[in-house]
Amino acid sequence: MKIYLSLAATLACLTFQAQQLYYPDSTWQTKTATELQMNQSVIDSAVRFAISNEVKIDYDMRIANIKSYSNEPGYKILGPMKQRGKPAGLIIKNGYIIAQWGDLYRVDMTFSVTKSYLSTVAGLAVDNRLIRSVDDKVKTYVWDDKFDGEHNGKITWRHLLTQSSDWSGCLFDNCDWADRPPKEGGIDDWKNRKLLEPGTNYEYNDVRVNLLSYSLLQVWRKPLPVVLKEKIMDPIGASSTWRWFGYDNSYVNMDGLMVQSVSGGGHHGGGIFINTYDQARFGLLFARKGKWKNQQLISADWVNGVHQPSFANKSYGFLWWTNHGNDLGKISKDIYSAQGYGGNFIVIDSEHDLVIVTRWLDTGKLGELVRLVESSIK
Repeated sequence: MKIYLSLAATLACLTFQAQQLYYPDSTWQTKTATELQMNQSVIDSAVRFAISNEVKIDYDMRIANIKSYSNEPGYKILGPMKQRGKPAGLIIKNGYIIAQWGDLYRVDMTFSVTKSYLSTVAGLAVDNRLIRSVDDKVKTYVWDDKFDGEHNGKITWRHLLTQSSDWSGCLFDNCDWADRPPKEGGIDDWKNRKLLEPGTNYEYNDVRVNLLSYSLLQVWRKPLPVVLKEKIMDPIGASSTWRWFGYDNSYVNMDGLMVQSVSGGGHHGGGIFINTYDQARFGLLFARKGKWKNQQLISADWVNGVHQPSFANKSYGFLWWTNHGNDLGKISKDIYSAQGYGGNFIVIDSEHDLVIVTRWLDTGKLGELVRLVESSIK
């Protein structure tokens, strides 16, 4: 009897603690690092580190993109772009802001951090049984010829989510072979390369991520920004300032209405434009395993699954970066991150209820920043 009473008391205590978790309302509360058993001087050092290690790219993101992707045949900007800001960021512990820097209200591009939002829309489709299994072939969900043929017909949702599909084709005037091609060889070499078995080879490719977005549009049959807003961003208290764009030529007919198929990043423009506070709310949702206050907005199974290492790349999950390859250094492999061009990052450490959002950081300095913050935990 005593054993059962002890177990019941323990469960009651855990339930009480879960109910006491702090979630920000419209005004976000702050605490010092010291109040939350962290080393204040180390956190202060982390802030100085983030500010002093600004990414070295043009502030005009059109120029930055054109310089970065000049080797891609026919590269062009198809969606909105915006001048970037200066370094900004937040460190969230137990839901409270313990450090902040820069203009946190400024709406900036996030580039491939958008992919982790897109992954979330896919997870919502799985939770709502619009997608029965991530191992289903996508061709059974999409009405047109995007997945025709022996090779493309094998592709599953998992392959698209892990960037291992090796899908071959063109979408909205962009072709898979033109996205980050090898620096050597001509167009014919890229076009005529041998296609690899889906799931066996990881390749970062925005055209194929945009294909995932297009495919999810067929499943939801309404704009993906509307899905994200209704299911995630409104319940977590995000502002009205974030936007999710596609391309000027990415409108498709959906049940008689012209709907924009949004992009999974800013490679050709577009993607999610958002402020730092809203990024942190999104990060906190994942740190809390998909739960916000008394609502399970996205299943814990999906949240746990997004940062599991994929077969083709142990450092990559479902459009989130894992630490299974020690890319962030020899810290917990359960820490994972959303990462975007120009040094845009959301880092999730669920074990310590910790979120780091940093923007316009030198991309090679993320691991050092994360290790510094982690070392502050007593």
